[in-house]
Amino acid sequence: MNENIIENLAKSLNITVKSVKSTLNLLEEGNTIPFIARYRKEVTGGLDEVQIRSIETEYSYAVNLQKRKEEVKRLIEEKGLLTDELIKAIDNASKLVEIEDIYRPFKEKKKTKATEAIKNGLEPLAKIIMSFNVKGSIKNVATKYLNNEIKTVDDAIMGAKYIIAEWISDNAYYRSKIRYLTYNNGILVSKKKKNSEDNLKTYEMYYDYQENIKYIKLYRVLAVNRGESEDVLNVSISLDENLILDFLKNKIIKNNTNNELVLIVEDAIKDSYKRLIAPSIEREIRSELKEKAEDIAINNFSDNLEKLLMQPPIKEKTILGFDPAYRTGCKLAVLDPTGKPLKITVIYPHEPKCEYEKSKDTVLKLIDEYNIDVIAIGNGTASRESESFIADVIKEAKRNVEYIIVSEAGASVYSASPLAISEFPDLHVEERSAISIGRRLEDPLSELVKIEPESIGVGLYQHDVNDKKLKESLNFIVEKVVNQIGVNLNTASPSILKYISGLTKSTIDKIINYRNTFGLFKNRKQLLDKKILSAKVYEQAIGFLRIQNGDNVLDITSIHPESYEHTLSLLKYLDIDLSLIGTKEMENKLNNINKEDIINKLHIDKYTLDDIIDSLQKPMRDPRDMLPKPLLKKDILHLEDLRKGMKLQGTVRNVVDFGAFVDIGIKNDGLIHISNMSNSFIKHPSELLQVGDIIDVYVLDVNLEKQKVALSLKEV
Repeated sequence: MNENIIENLAKSLNITVKSVKSTLNLLEEGNTIPFIARYRKEVTGGLDEVQIRSIETEYSYAVNLQKRKEEVKRLIEEKGLLTDELIKAIDNASKLVEIEDIYRPFKEKKKTKATEAIKNGLEPLAKIIMSFNVKGSIKNVATKYLNNEIKTVDDAIMGAKYIIAEWISDNAYYRSKIRYLTYNNGILVSKKKKNSEDNLKTYEMYYDYQENIKYIKLYRVLAVNRGESEDVLNVSISLDENLILDFLKNKIIKNNTNNELVLIVEDAIKDSYKRLIAPSIEREIRSELKEKAEDIAINNFSDNLEKLLMQPPIKEKTILGFDPAYRTGCKLAVLDPTGKPLKITVIYPHEPKCEYEKSKDTVLKLIDEYNIDVIAIGNGTASRESESFIADVIKEAKRNVEYIIVSEAGASVYSASPLAISEFPDLHVEERSAISIGRRLEDPLSELVKIEPESIGVGLYQHDVNDKKLKESLNFIVEKVVNQIGVNLNTASPSILKYISGLTKSTIDKIINYRNTFGLFKNRKQLLDKKILSAKVYEQAIGFLRIQNGDNVLDITSIHPESYEHTLSLLKYLDIDLSLIGTKEMENKLNNINKEDIINKLHIDKYTLDDIIDSLQKPMRDPRDMLPKPLLKKDILHLEDLRKGMKLQGTVRNVVDFGAFVDIGIKNDGLIHISNMSNSFIKHPSELLQVGDIIDVYVLDVNLEKQKVALSLKEV
C-alpha cells in the first residue's frame, strides 16, 4: 500500500488512517462492501457502505494517477531530459490534466506546422527571435535559413512563428493559467442553429443563452450538451481574448523593445492561443463541466433510486394491478397478499370501444369476489382517465377500496424480458405489466430489482451521462438496499439474490436447484453442509439470507452465524431464554443492561453487541417499516379544480437539481422550484425532500394551456 496516498485519502474523507488501511486490507482479502459495512464495523470504525466505496474508488484513482506519474517520468528520462524541477512538478500534480500538461512538450508529435518548420531547419531562427537580441533586421538573419523548402524570408519567419506558437502552447504553466482564467472569466454561450428543428421547443430557453462558467448550474450543462448533440444548438465558450493575450505578452515579451521582434512574437502568441490553446482549453473545460454535471446527475439519480427502493411494502393486502390503455384495453391482475396472480382479465372503459358500464361491472365483481383492498394504477397512457374511472367505480363498491397511481417506468422493459417470460410464459406482455404494477405496490424492492436500475426513471438527463458510471452507481445502490433489508432464503427470486453480497449466478442456480429438488432450507448451515456455498461466499452472504420457521431461531435475524456463540453467551449471562426473541419482555430486559460490563466480561466489541441486541429485540426488523406508507386515495382532482393558495397533500416522485416533482393527483406532476422550498438558503432540494415523501404543498400557479401547476412548500 502507498502510505502517502492513504494519508491524503484519510484527510480528504475525514477519517483515520487506521480506518483507511483496515478497509483496504478487507477489500484486498475479497470481502464485499455490504459485508464489511455490516459485519466488520469493529475493524473499520463503523464506516458505512458509501464511505467504504469512496475509499475503494479514490484509492484506485490515486494509485492509477501515481502510475501515470512514474510512467511520464520514465518517458522523459528516456529522452535524457528529466530534471529535478520536472520531477518535483510531476510529483506535486494532483490531477491527470496537470501531468499531461507537463508531459506535452516531450510527446512525440504528429505532423504539425511546427514540426514541418523544425524539419526544414527553422528552429534556430525561432530561438534567435525569442532571444529578442538581434542586431539589424531579423530579415537579414532569416536569409541564412533559406533552402529548397523555404524559398523566401517571409516563409522562414512564418515557420519560426509556428515553432514559437507550439512552444507557447506546450508550456505547462501557461496552459494552467489560461485554463484558470478561462474557467473564472469565460461564458458558456448557446445559440439556436439556423434552420434547426425543435418542434416541441424543448431547448427554447437556450436559443440565445449565456452564463458564466464559474457559476453555471451544472444540470444546464447537460441540457445544452443534449441540444448540441441533437443538432439544435451551437455551444461555445466566449472570453475576452485580450485577457489571455495580455497575460502571455507580459510573460513572454516582458519589457523588450525590439519592435520588429515584438511584433513577430505577438503574432505567434495570437496564433498559439487562437489555433492551439483556446480550442484545446475549451474542450478540456467543457469536458470537465460535463464530468462534474454527470457526477451530480448520477448521485441525484442514485439518491432517488435508494428512496424509491426503500418505499414500504403494502402488507397483507389483496391488490388489483391496473395497466391503462385505450385501443388495446386496460389489463387487470388480481394479486393475493404474496403477489401470486389470482385472476387476469381486460376491460375497455375508454375510446374507441367505450364499454364503460360493462367495465365497471367487471371491476366491481372482482372487488367482491377477491376482497380487493387497493387498486394500483400505472401512470402511463390513459392513466388519468383510468383514475377517473376507478374513482367512479369504488364509490359503488360494497367494501372499503382505495387506489394509488404507481410509476410504471421500466414495466414494459420487464414485461418483455426473458425473466418475465419465464415467470409467466402463458401471458401477454400487457398482462405481465399489470402484475408488475400491482407487485410494485405490494413489495417495491422485490419487483424493481427485476428491472435494470437505469430504466426505473427517477433521474434527470440519465441518457446524457456516462453509461458505465451510471450503471455502477445504481447497481451499488440496489446492492446496498437489498443487503440492508435482507431476503428470505426460501422465497427470494434470482433477481434479488443476484444483489446479495458474494453470490454469483452459479451459486444462485445452486440455491434455486436445491429448493426445487429438496424443498425449503431448514437452517443456514445447510448452505455449507450441502456444499452449495464455499466457506468464503458463505461468510460474505449468509448474514443477509434469512430463514423463517427453521431449526434455528437465530437464522431469522441479521446476526451473522460467526456471532451465534456470542449471542448465546450473552443470553446465558443475562439469564434470558432464546424463546423470548422478539417479545416485549426480551426488549425490556435488553434495554436495561450494562453494555460496558458485557463488553469487558464477554469480550464482544460494541458494534457486534449493538447489532445482536437490535436483532434479538426486533428479529424481523425491516428499515422500510419506519418510513411513511404510500398515500392511498378514493377520489380524483382536476387541474381546473386548483386555485392559488390551495393546500394539497402529495407524494414526491422525483427530486432534481432545480426542484421536485410531486404527484398531487392530476395528470402531470406539479413542480416545486427550489426557490419555493424554504425561506432559508438550500444548496439542493434533497436537503428537504426525498422520493416517496408524503408532503403538504400549496398551489402557486396554474397554467391550463400548458397543463402545468407550480407548487410551493411555503404557504402562499
